[in-house]
Amino acid sequence: MNRLGDATSPYLVQHADNPVDWWPWSAEAFAEAKRRDVPVLLSVGYAACHWCHVMAHESFEDDETAALINQYTVPIKVDREERPDVDAVYMEATQAMTGQGGWPMTVFATPDGEPFFCGTYFPKPHFQRLVTAVAQAWATQREDAIAQGRNVVEALTGGALGPGHPLDAAKLDSAAQTFQRDFDTTNKGFGGAPKFPPSMGLEFLLRQHARTGSKDSLRMVAETCEAMARGGMYDQLGGGFARYAVDATWTVPHFEKMLYDNALLLRVYVHLWRATGDPLARRVADETAEFLRRDLLTPEGGFASALDADTDGVEGLTYAWTPAQLTETLGDDDGRWATALLGVTDDGTFEHGTSVLQLRRDPDDPARWASLRERLLTARNDRPQPARDDKVVAAWNGLAIAALAEYGELTNDKNAVDAAVRAAELLLRVHVVDGRLRRTSRDGRVSEHAGVLEDYGDVAEGFLALHQVTGEARWLSSAGDLLEAALTRFADDSGGFFDTADDAEALIRRPQDPTDNATPSGSSAVAGALLTYAALTASIRHREAAEGALAKMAPVAERFARFAGWACAVGEAAVAGPLQVAIVGSGADADALRTAAWRATSPGTVVVTGEPDAEGVPLLADRPLVGGEPAAYVCRGFVCDRPTTDASALAEQLR
Repeated sequence: MNRLGDATSPYLVQHADNPVDWWPWSAEAFAEAKRRDVPVLLSVGYAACHWCHVMAHESFEDDETAALINQYTVPIKVDREERPDVDAVYMEATQAMTGQGGWPMTVFATPDGEPFFCGTYFPKPHFQRLVTAVAQAWATQREDAIAQGRNVVEALTGGALGPGHPLDAAKLDSAAQTFQRDFDTTNKGFGGAPKFPPSMGLEFLLRQHARTGSKDSLRMVAETCEAMARGGMYDQLGGGFARYAVDATWTVPHFEKMLYDNALLLRVYVHLWRATGDPLARRVADETAEFLRRDLLTPEGGFASALDADTDGVEGLTYAWTPAQLTETLGDDDGRWATALLGVTDDGTFEHGTSVLQLRRDPDDPARWASLRERLLTARNDRPQPARDDKVVAAWNGLAIAALAEYGELTNDKNAVDAAVRAAELLLRVHVVDGRLRRTSRDGRVSEHAGVLEDYGDVAEGFLALHQVTGEARWLSSAGDLLEAALTRFADDSGGFFDTADDAEALIRRPQDPTDNATPSGSSAVAGALLTYAALTASIRHREAAEGALAKMAPVAERFARFAGWACAVGEAAVAGPLQVAIVGSGADADALRTAAWRATSPGTVVVTGEPDAEGVPLLADRPLVGGEPAAYVCRGFVCDRPTTDASALAEQLR
């Protein structure tokens, strides 16, 4: 019997009609394996995963393969986005056993959860042989298999984080040099194919430039952002970025579009525009913000997790074009012009003679391009569309809230701020249960899955951004509650953090991964939120906790800077700040002061605007108007300058 029909995860629901007798992750499933004396088959993936779909079509929808699975195992299906803790511990085992990882992840484990065989995607004939071989080994060589798995688990359990040391300016400058050594001077970005958008590293380099004036750091950000935006990884018609490029030139994407990538990149592009005034960065920020609101917003006000890589089982079907299709849509003259502008060739840059749209140069007729872009997007919307994973993930919504709040403030887009507020209200209303965060919801129904460390850090970060943009005390208070839970439930005894709470379900080990991957690690996310909260409230306790977490991540930043981008970005804020800006008053003069304050690029800056002594807003306490006029109060490292009523003078103070 398949038990996935009532799941909140779209990924699990995709498998609800499989002939495989799937269980969701549960104690009952492991008890069933123990009762039947068979191993567990743990299959981990996510809704937008291309090869997860391939393995599902080949094996899990196949009656013959399903019969083998059902006979010899208790199969458990896990959405890695709902249960990042489960994914983390078994991915570590997979990487330890095979030297590589990825999704779909395929693990055979004992009824106690100890893995003894791990892999990723298996073609159907191979997978059928594998299930049979595992069953035979379980029957005849069980002790050897269990011993192998136990050795791996013991090795992983012994890999706790060692002692750290301060993540100071010298180490941050060294990390920037590591990025420079890895920089692809030809195609931009870092490393070779496949190329992932290095959003957190770019944010670090922007902040490092703001602190040091490094032209190299700014150049790497500007050139990488332009290369990504002009290639096929960026959706030239609808805005937003695909997950990664399969090549080194940013040409052909893996077409899934993730909320977290676009939230992180929106923040980078709007910060680049703030630092340089680059019109390309502003355009991409505008279009990415619009993509989030148009394509990922849910009826409840949250943001969906992803758009699928496939459409009707074909990757890129919605997005790729031929010259003939452009001509059919636009007519002969406009079709030829668009074909040349967008890099669409007769042979194709993608598959089966189709091309991914690129915009390698600015059009010589912007108005013409704007008109054609709208017509092409309308035509594309009439095509079959990729499926949407519409579950709301707390952490990723936190990233989107922070990005949209800052984007809306910097560009004066009130709709973006309103969208951030609605998403934050959904998290408070639905995801906070008995003072604790839940990881996911769908259709307004919260799941049972407990929030992990990244949820607390990223949601707190989003709330703190909203507090600064709106001046409302509730967001500061709510962030403080989340950070208190992080400090009391997730902290270890040496200044670091575990990824799961002290009362979370016990797995084969308690995960503690300090590295930034596709999103900020839980540790770096919480460190960033703690640091911002400290700047907004003058809390020494929270700043010391942030510095302790950064110290635990310093060895990773020194050795593997590209896997500690957000930790380094937070480290820049710690070294440069706090720089507190409190603006009191209202009206045009207050607005001018506010604009000047938000244009400050120092990474340790916090800004709050409101009436003097507003309740629940510490930064506005004991800061009156000056001569009856709006004023700005600037404090660096808790040492304050004289207040000013002049926006130009404030800009000079903050420069």
